[in-house]
Amino acid sequence: MISIEKIMPVWKVEGNAMISMNGDFTYAWRLSLPETGTLSAQNFEAQHQSWVKAMRLLLPDTIVHKADWYTKAKVKGDFVKAGGNVLAMASERFFNERPYLDHGCYLFITLKPVNRKLSTSSYANILRKSIAPVEVRDEKRLAAFKSACGQFERVLSDGGFVSLVRLTDDDLAGTAVKPGIIEKYTFLLGPGQGGVIRDIHIKDELRVGDKHCELYTLSDAADLPALCGSRINYDKYSTDKTKYSIGFASPIGQFLDCNHIYNQYIFIGDAQKTIKALEAKKLRLQSLSAYSRENAISRDACNDFLNEAISQQRLPIKAHFNVLTWSDEVSELAELKNKVGSAMAAMDAVCKQETDGAAQIWFAGMPGNAADFPMNDTFDTFAEQAACFFNMETNYRSSISPFGIRLGDRTSGFPLHVDISDEPMKLGWTTNRNKFIIGPSGSGKSFFTNHMVRSYYEQGAHQVIVDVGHSYKGLCDLVDGYYFTYSEDNPIRFNPFYIGPDDVLDTEKKESIKTLLITLWKKDDEQFTRSEYVAISNALTLYYEHLAANPSIFPCFNSFYDFLMQEYLQVLADGKVQPSNFNVDNFLYVLNPYYKGGEFDYLLNATENLDLLNQRLVIFEIDKCKDHPILFPVITIIIMELFISKMRKLKGIRKVLLLEEVWKSIAKESMGMYIQYLFKTVRKFFGEAIVVTQEIEDMLSSAIVKKAIVGNADCKILLDQSKYQNKFDEIQALLGLNDKEKAQILSMNKANDPTKKYKEVFISLGNQNSKVYRTEVSLMEYLAYTTEEKEKMKVQEYAARYGDIRKGIAALAADIQHGLCEL
Repeated sequence: MISIEKIMPVWKVEGNAMISMNGDFTYAWRLSLPETGTLSAQNFEAQHQSWVKAMRLLLPDTIVHKADWYTKAKVKGDFVKAGGNVLAMASERFFNERPYLDHGCYLFITLKPVNRKLSTSSYANILRKSIAPVEVRDEKRLAAFKSACGQFERVLSDGGFVSLVRLTDDDLAGTAVKPGIIEKYTFLLGPGQGGVIRDIHIKDELRVGDKHCELYTLSDAADLPALCGSRINYDKYSTDKTKYSIGFASPIGQFLDCNHIYNQYIFIGDAQKTIKALEAKKLRLQSLSAYSRENAISRDACNDFLNEAISQQRLPIKAHFNVLTWSDEVSELAELKNKVGSAMAAMDAVCKQETDGAAQIWFAGMPGNAADFPMNDTFDTFAEQAACFFNMETNYRSSISPFGIRLGDRTSGFPLHVDISDEPMKLGWTTNRNKFIIGPSGSGKSFFTNHMVRSYYEQGAHQVIVDVGHSYKGLCDLVDGYYFTYSEDNPIRFNPFYIGPDDVLDTEKKESIKTLLITLWKKDDEQFTRSEYVAISNALTLYYEHLAANPSIFPCFNSFYDFLMQEYLQVLADGKVQPSNFNVDNFLYVLNPYYKGGEFDYLLNATENLDLLNQRLVIFEIDKCKDHPILFPVITIIIMELFISKMRKLKGIRKVLLLEEVWKSIAKESMGMYIQYLFKTVRKFFGEAIVVTQEIEDMLSSAIVKKAIVGNADCKILLDQSKYQNKFDEIQALLGLNDKEKAQILSMNKANDPTKKYKEVFISLGNQNSKVYRTEVSLMEYLAYTTEEKEKMKVQEYAARYGDIRKGIAALAADIQHGLCEL
């Protein structure tokens, strides 16, 4: 048994660098890679070229070691953040302990001393009993190396796909409470694990503590794929017409579901010496080619390699790639081998399990020890081909913004915090917060929208929703919002004359009431005169003065009508308004149906749900009255006045107007022009307009709507569009989608986890950033959002039984989980 301190290859850590016992000098970075599924074929090629350009800047005798660490972890619920919120707590419980694959990407660039002895499988530091440090310090060479690394970092960053953060001394060596990168590798520590010293066995097997390790390599040119590139198709998400791109090495990266480290080594030597040595090798093979066909084939391969190196200015290098896997259970090792073999087969590579040389290769993988890699396990290639084997993607990342909604990583279901409103504007992806949501029946459209509305509500937003189909009734009851709907026994009621305690009778309020009165008085094709408009304006002014003088009078249409009949008629009798300028008798006669005892006396005399300005969730369910010649114009004016009032009076508060399936209403000119105005101006008031529809054709049927929404909504949200996959080119052109977004949209729900219940959603932010997420929620959230009639009735039944919808949903969820009830 050897003490690891005696053969530890890293001599010291200083100046944010590692210095080995043999004088190797290493800088290290933590890399942030693009998220999987977000790159197009052109993006992959651009990133690939960035790596090649960066490697060309490095000095001879430099080693590039890229290590992608994938370790199994579990989600930790943040119950403190959830507070006492019932649905938030249910969500934290639902995702708590969910397994996922944590990814960390590190880059180590090592400069070897001049004339350092090469390591082989028979000569490596791990086989020695001790190592004495070698003092080799060429300050001029180190300065050139540092400059080259700086240029490397700049070129890679300027590519726009990879960001690099230099590792500090504490990151490398660790602290008293936090292990460093060297310790994490040596003892295979996962995320969040403290320093744990473990025995390392290399005699019969490679074992770190109780973790049984196996190593699979790509170290022989014969085992490599015949063709390689920066990307490959991912068949699970591809269709006949679209190809879903992932990185060439992604099958052994984040798509390999097990604990593993994917090591990528590039050994950069003296290009001229390498070519000279290959020329000599070609001549030897030429002289021997008459004795063996294998020699002739090798000669031709060597000649082709040299021709490509010289004609295309390739950078000849040596390379090696390996996958280190581990498991606590010996019985799982066979399954690990199957997984790795299958992953490499997806790259058309042959999986080779390393046994005798596993210890040396594992030891060389220690950060700062790449120079000790056994060179007999490398192969000759060019930087362009070797860079294809770099892992170029990572898992989805949560937004750093405090505002957002909870969605899931489509691969593992890891809960993500996603900001689709504020952060995209700060990053320059979008110029407004407006959105449109498109999804056919059954795609999960209303479910996703419910989830978004609830998330916005809990973060303080004021929302006005125009709905058909009672999609938000459960959520409205849950948060005690205002719900306006029409039924024969409980018709819809408003009170535009009421002014709340925090509201004032400003010009906009007066204009909306005047517009309402004129709309009720005159037909669509009937014009009103200027004198009539002034007379109504004066009547309103006098009415509110009358209310101020008589606080016992309740403001509503009835009291306004009484005022007209009593006080205002006296004003007219005094001759202040000429009868020819204002026909008050006709006005009173036409508005009489809205007065007490009239056909529509309920409409403008509400005594509840009055404080619309301060109510954060107001829903207008207009299914039964969207075609009504009397009710709909009134509702339209109420909605317009309410949202404009919120927009202008609620400073610094997010405002949302959401229109769900109201296309017949919007298509009418008055509402259509209002929507067009709103989509263009709401951004200035910290607001967003959202339109939801089932059919894309609906949105495009109205020229006003098409111009207003598609042109002024930078956030496009689409759900399952598989029924349009054979005619998606037209939709792609109309919505301004690129080919990458088309592939993402048509990949939705093609390979969902059969053990989980969820639908996927596509979100594009200004055509700059687009992803597909899971909309996966807890059972209690599902019951609050469901739009299925049978399930809604069950929720209402339990709410009535327990006297409260919150208690009802909790009880129903508990009964379902215990098998006492079925949906």
